[in-house]
Amino acid sequence: MGGTNPYIDEPEYSLPTTTYQMVVRAEGQEVSIDVDPTKIPYERDGLPGSVLEIALGHGIDIDHACGGVVACSTCHVIVREGLETCNESSEAEEDQLDNAPGLTPQSRLACQCVPDGTQKVVVEVPEWNRNLVSEDHH
Repeated sequence: MGGTNPYIDEPEYSLPTTTYQMVVRAEGQEVSIDVDPTKIPYERDGLPGSVLEIALGHGIDIDHACGGVVACSTCHVIVREGLETCNESSEAEEDQLDNAPGLTPQSRLACQCVPDGTQKVVVEVPEWNRNLVSEDHH
């Protein structure tokens, strides 16, 4: 699904220049990723280098109904460590976050949150936001 949202300006962000560690906590598990900036983009959903894009590229599914174009709040995550290394949230992101339950001061949309790689980042996928339904192919 991926792409861009033609109705909003792309936020400013800095891509990492060195390898850094991103930890994703979801469903009682913790996955550590060594983010190699030479391999960005890993996927096509979300901003290049975003939490969503990196997680998807490493086999970690974060729900993102709009394809990572800031048109929903399903990729809401909480940045537990390293928030100061991430780009500032845009007005469009803040508007979408208003629709997400369980907001905290560290809440971000995974599709828009781009760490600059200057330190480890720890991200938690809220329990209410985990899509536990899986369908078999027919």
